[in-house]
Amino acid sequence: MITTRRAALASAILLASCAVFAAPKMARKQAAPAGTLPRYGMLVYSDLCVHADSGEFGGQRITLQRFSEVDTVLYEYTAGGLSWPVVASEVTIDPRGKQLYFTVQPPDEEERVISGKLADGGKTLVLDGGYCGDQSVPMRLSLVTDFGRKAGACRACPVPKKKKDMEQEAPEAPESPAPMIEAGKTTTAGL
Repeated sequence: MITTRRAALASAILLASCAVFAAPKMARKQAAPAGTLPRYGMLVYSDLCVHADSGEFGGQRITLQRFSEVDTVLYEYTAGGLSWPVVASEVTIDPRGKQLYFTVQPPDEEERVISGKLADGGKTLVLDGGYCGDQSVPMRLSLVTDFGRKAGACRACPVPKKKKDMEQEAPEAPESPAPMIEAGKTTTAGL
């Protein structure tokens, strides 16, 4: 009888320990599918760079923090120097985790909505709007994975497509027409 109690107790302890070891694997949530935002955590997308001639920063950085209660965004941009972070309001992320938009109001500026979509398997955030003043070239912010790396050098803005097309289509300046002499009038240049 004592043996069966000990065997039952040992089997109960064994069963309980197996359940304890198996619990974290069962409770572990599956990672977000590639190309989507994870439900929890922090992501940083940035295109910050350093201008070679002035040494000042250029670009912008978006820090997305996802909590169970709320999603928050810190938006930083450059206007000569790197701005103070602007806390966004009305942060909305689609249920699939592929698009987001938020509202910011930088100091001394109008309130604006920034929206974007994930690309390259979630490694790039493509913002709506124009890059370098050209609406046909979207802004692309890369996912930051190495927070210790130095910012790269800024690249010059590409020539806008409209300007390129106009330069290619514009005919060469016509040669000035030969002077016309009206009938009955003659003019001689004084030497």
